[in-house]
Amino acid sequence: MADATEPSQTPPPPPAEGSSPASDPSSMDLPPNIAGALACLPLVGGIIFYILEKRNGFVRFYAMQSIILGGAWLLCGFVYSIASAILSHIPIIGPVFAILLSIAWALISIAVLVLFLVAVVKAFTGVRWDIPYIGPMARRQVEGRGTT
Repeated sequence: MADATEPSQTPPPPPAEGSSPASDPSSMDLPPNIAGALACLPLVGGIIFYILEKRNGFVRFYAMQSIILGGAWLLCGFVYSIASAILSHIPIIGPVFAILLSIAWALISIAVLVLFLVAVVKAFTGVRWDIPYIGPMARRQVEGRGTT
């Protein structure tokens, strides 16, 4: 009776191996970790790889994260440009607000750069990493599109 329970106590972990990006079939000639790393390029890389990759969920996930991150960064850039143009014409306090906006824009750009670099490293090593707030949105988009 002890022999019958022993095999059930030591099963191999197949879900961890099945979630590897290398195990998914790819519709591109690139290995999935390389394609995922290239898909991390904000906006442009994401759009290209999201359109070209049809089967590999790992690459599509990183491409969608890139699209969302790049779109948010582009939107922040538009807001910065408009607010900076408006506030710079206000006498006395306008230049102060313009400087504060410039500092905020620099911090946002640095944060996007850091997120991009971490995402590239994680994708290259084959780890599916969610960018905070953006990752769950990307996962819903990729999974939702696959079920439709």
